[in-house]
Amino acid sequence: MKFRMVMSAFFKFKNLGWMCLLLAASAIAANMLSGLDVFGLSVLIDPTTPVVYLPALVIYLGIIAKTLLSEEFHEEFNRREKRREIQDLNYKCLKLANEAKRHTNAAYMKKLRRVMDDKKDIVESYFRGEHSYIKEKIVEQTLNLIVAYIKLLINFCIRSKELGEMDVSTIADRINANVRKLNFANDPHIKEDVKNLIEMDEKIINRLKDEKKELERISAKLDYMESTVNMFKHQAISSIESEEMVEKLQTAVDEAKALDNVLEERRRNKINL
Repeated sequence: MKFRMVMSAFFKFKNLGWMCLLLAASAIAANMLSGLDVFGLSVLIDPTTPVVYLPALVIYLGIIAKTLLSEEFHEEFNRREKRREIQDLNYKCLKLANEAKRHTNAAYMKKLRRVMDDKKDIVESYFRGEHSYIKEKIVEQTLNLIVAYIKLLINFCIRSKELGEMDVSTIADRINANVRKLNFANDPHIKEDVKNLIEMDEKIINRLKDEKKELERISAKLDYMESTVNMFKHQAISSIESEEMVEKLQTAVDEAKALDNVLEERRRNKINL
């Protein structure tokens, strides 16, 4: 970021104008003095000699240093950087939405479209409205929330499909068969082995039940996030802004990230029936 700030100062339109003016003045002065032998320095004031332009360079660097120390320049630069970050977040939302289309069903695709429509309105309100630090933070955090929403939606849809394709009836049948086998077994070692098999299968079924309940909670969370984005859209457009809104958005983003991490972990350690 510091490098971009320095380069921004170097290529600021006003500073480039000064550089052109100083170089032109140096060239004119060198041409006027080129035929004179001033203190025997006729070689140094040759217009084709780079040394002639050294004073102009020194002055230009001084102008750059003054720009970098300017509070107004810092505010302008930080504003441009924030606009760039918001544009990057906007593009990230669009890219994730395209990825989500491959995994969502019709119902969740409809929800995603509503969120993306709200996102569009939020971004447009930011770029066409007057600058406000609070609004800037709200728009940035809302876009972060949308990024978290889409990531969570993708993992939710993938895991829901995986669980939907699992047939637990085979496990239930296996448990019933082992229970019958246990009733007729006389050997204590065989009984212990069968008990262990039943316990393992019951754990699998219980885990799958827990995961399905967890997905129901995540589905409700996705609905809540969708409503939150819509609410903040109306507040951003109406210029209703407060630090409390920023804090609420940050909390929602953190919660969504935590749920997404849980789903990622579930998918990595998924049960293969």
